[in-house]
Amino acid sequence: MDQTVDLQPQGGITLATAVYERLRADILQGALPPGAKLRIEVLRERYGAGGTPVREALNRLTSAGLVQQREQRGFIVTPVSIEELDELIKTRCWVEEVALRESIKRARPSWEEGVVLAFHRLSKTPRSASADAYVVNPEWERLHHDFHMALLADCGSRWLTAFCEQLNDQACRYRQFAVASVFPKRTEAVEHKSIMEAALAGRADEAVELLQQHYRLTGAITRDALAQAGEAGDGAAGARARRGRANGGTEDAGAH
Repeated sequence: MDQTVDLQPQGGITLATAVYERLRADILQGALPPGAKLRIEVLRERYGAGGTPVREALNRLTSAGLVQQREQRGFIVTPVSIEELDELIKTRCWVEEVALRESIKRARPSWEEGVVLAFHRLSKTPRSASADAYVVNPEWERLHHDFHMALLADCGSRWLTAFCEQLNDQACRYRQFAVASVFPKRTEAVEHKSIMEAALAGRADEAVELLQQHYRLTGAITRDALAQAGEAGDGAAGARARRGRANGGTEDAGAH
């Protein structure tokens, strides 16, 4: 491991929560690639935390499906596969259609304001941390999450919202495989604006169709990238090499 992260809990959160949030971000943004081993002692050094908060964070991430614990082999970042990607896209289209339609039907001013503000912030943020080549921009990733969740925020069901957020996290992991191959050619900002405008105008059928097209396009690009990298076979080796180069991170966060 060639880097450490200075974790100073802020806003009253515990060290365990700070470790969880940083580890989660590193997984979602590809700094810790699919299939990477997660050694307790190396994570302790990376995040400047003891074994207890690190294990607590790993257990929470296991429950969220981002980490797997394998008997006698410790923790690893959950691998990826084309089959799981297809299932993920299909499930997001099913579930988020319900959430988006319900939010549009309610059409409360607070929801509309939240969508507009989330889009505005996202549209003002560079997609890549570098203008010359794609480099993960954590701020864009955060605001992209906020925009998609804002669209669904007024569905009236905390259970549905929580499930949509879990699917969003999984999609973020997969999306990292797709971005480099289409940057800067894909016009994601245009896609987001079209979805927002249809939703705010109350055109539910159009908004749902645009959202699903958005996800399916990402899925198709990601599927091609995974196939080219050989990810359908082992879910790890190609990811380690590509993620390490793109993020300047390490290939292996450890074993057990």
